[in-house]
Amino acid sequence: MSADVSATPPAGVASRRAADVTTRLLGTSRRRVVLILALVAVAIFFSVANDDQFQIVNVTMIYAIAVLGLNVLSGYAGQISLGIAFFMGIGAYTATWLGGTPPTSPRAPVGLGLPFWIWLPAAGIVAALLGALIGPTALRLKGFYLGIVSLALVVIGVQIFKNAAFLTGGNSGRGMLPPAFGDTPINQQNDLFGIALSAGQQFFLVIAPILALAALFVANVMRTRAGRAFQAVRDHEVGAAIMGVNLFEAKMGAFILSSFLAGISGALFASYNVHVDPNTWDLTLSIAFVAAIIIGGIASVWGSLLGAIFVFALPKVLDVYSLVPATGIAGLPSGDVNTVIYGLLIIVFLLFEPAGFVGLIRRGRLLALRMSERNRKGGEPTPAAAGADPGGDAEIERTRLTAGSDA
Repeated sequence: MSADVSATPPAGVASRRAADVTTRLLGTSRRRVVLILALVAVAIFFSVANDDQFQIVNVTMIYAIAVLGLNVLSGYAGQISLGIAFFMGIGAYTATWLGGTPPTSPRAPVGLGLPFWIWLPAAGIVAALLGALIGPTALRLKGFYLGIVSLALVVIGVQIFKNAAFLTGGNSGRGMLPPAFGDTPINQQNDLFGIALSAGQQFFLVIAPILALAALFVANVMRTRAGRAFQAVRDHEVGAAIMGVNLFEAKMGAFILSSFLAGISGALFASYNVHVDPNTWDLTLSIAFVAAIIIGGIASVWGSLLGAIFVFALPKVLDVYSLVPATGIAGLPSGDVNTVIYGLLIIVFLLFEPAGFVGLIRRGRLLALRMSERNRKGGEPTPAAAGADPGGDAEIERTRLTAGSDA
């Protein structure tokens, strides 16, 4: 008589299956519910928002792509960088060169008038190639010294942008054409399948999928061998080298991917604003990106998005809806009030929650799970009391894995 074979998998197999589920983008029902609610919220916003609100959201999404790029380099790979604005400028001027209006006079900036689907990826590729050219020299340095080199890139870049008038238009900047599908630019009201769409709605339909693809791409890269190599280099370079990680290749990969995303962001920024000013790509912008990854959450895709919302969207919301008086507070102008708030938040997060808003969310979820487990165990006997542990520490650990996942 044959022995019965239990359908219950071994504990090790079950734990590995649980870990696999928690690392999938939509591996849990909670994530699927969150995705559905997010899509519903986006649909409602798209239907009821006005032009001012679309302007805030569109610009924030453009900046969020660059914040993702900086988080790849500084958050996941641990390389300090203040040069993200430089690569945004490279992407912006690549886009204006390829997609700008052809010159009408000898002194006008060059432009080839190419379509959107050419100049947008080209902007990212050119920025990535420049990152590959600069990276071998810059990445020989570490920590503070790498930060100084990246800072020098911004300073030098602004001067190059101001003086290369044939490409950038000089100090006064140059114009840029908006994306167009066929002969129809999207910076004016158009009909789509019989539905009238404003310029803000059309830009939203262009920018939002690009941001979603960028976030999805970064989240998936960090689950690959290359992404794990980035994080190993960040955590301990000597240990990573002992495990067989090529330190130079890992750093270069992060640098190139970061530059590519920054170039895409710069191209979208130039097209959305229909004008590019060399002074846009200065140190202040780079510092704002650093603030975004610290406040939102270092080494987190969701942290990049939350940080971009706080740093770039909140000031505009305060200005548009006059939540901070135009005269400021305590004699400080409203813009300076925002700067003071950002500075204080950076200090607070660095001292008390280095993982930023994402860290607070993770702590809240783990605390709620522990309280729920404590209440459940205190109410009636559970299988855990008899030796089984289907919902105790193992469940908490699975939740911790889920909380640590960027998806």
